[in-house]
Amino acid sequence: MLPVLGPAFGNPSGLYALGREAQVAVDSARTAVARCLGARPSEIVFTSGGTESVNTALLGIAYAMRRAGAGSHVVTSAVEHHAGLHASQHLEELGFDVTYVGVDSAGRVELAAFEAALRPDTVLASVMLANNEVGTLQPIAAVSRILRQYQGRRQHRVLLHTDAVQAPGWVPLDVEALGVDALSLSAHKFGGPKGTGVLYLRRATPFRPLLHGGGQESQKRAGTENVAGIVGTGVALQLATVGVHVRNARVRDLRERLRAGILAAIPEADLNGCQTDCLPNNLNVSFTGIESDVLVTGLDARGVAVSSGSACSNSTWEPSLVLMAMGVPIRRAVGSVRFSLGETTTAAEIDAVLALLPEEVERARAGSLMRALRP
Repeated sequence: MLPVLGPAFGNPSGLYALGREAQVAVDSARTAVARCLGARPSEIVFTSGGTESVNTALLGIAYAMRRAGAGSHVVTSAVEHHAGLHASQHLEELGFDVTYVGVDSAGRVELAAFEAALRPDTVLASVMLANNEVGTLQPIAAVSRILRQYQGRRQHRVLLHTDAVQAPGWVPLDVEALGVDALSLSAHKFGGPKGTGVLYLRRATPFRPLLHGGGQESQKRAGTENVAGIVGTGVALQLATVGVHVRNARVRDLRERLRAGILAAIPEADLNGCQTDCLPNNLNVSFTGIESDVLVTGLDARGVAVSSGSACSNSTWEPSLVLMAMGVPIRRAVGSVRFSLGETTTAAEIDAVLALLPEEVERARAGSLMRALRP
């Protein structure tokens, strides 16, 4: 990224030499990203991140399909990232009808319910590939088959988008194998720079841009390109694509080490999400009788960074929408913590966490407002 942040700091839209050099850098990155996804370079749109990519896909496709007279019904899942859920809610404000399909106790979309939700005026379906909170992988290829079969029976096409932000580096990505018309990525999730994202948009997919102005990104996303971010994204995705299976196996072993250690050492610890068809680097655990933010703070003070899907304030809790959709009891949902492993995570780090975690959980339970809800 350094050359285009310094001596080659040109605008890709410029006809001068520095501009042409910047355009070459953007084109090279676009080709690299397309190759990683099994797509054409012309099908890759660079954005400011996963949120913009998801919003652009949902709003841009749904609006174009409605303008074409195809309908105004959208189907999505109840466990999407907030980028998807809030974009769907915005579509409802614009007059679209949105159906939120439920999931089973492992967080997987119920395929029968998904198929039953399809209607003659359905124009778009959006189901995330990998859940950001519990790591469950959704059967996107099966969802795509349902839509193709529906099209064959009804002669009505429903486009498919997937939020794949959590997947690169852990799950092989091939847009043809997945059968999707649109796919969203965020560079910082696979080692790239923050503030850059990718939208795969299948050729000839009906689409109306969200941003208007210049003709950048083949008229699909106006605005001067973030050349350095785009260059970093192309390199990072290539690196993340190499050795996926080896990386997956090593980190999955570490996840299993952490999982087994927690269950052996801490009573009333429950796993959330599917434990087989899941991201190898994600472990979501509920510790009954605590507020997760208290545990997150305690661990942070000891050098361990974990995250919570719940928000707590005094005696009011806002549990994770994902866990609630999965049917997790509220007393467990408000005490859920996500442990995220990475390529550089070591067994020694896992053991260090296991050594201090029981003490921190007990400390959180001792001062918890949730004790009254414990069984």
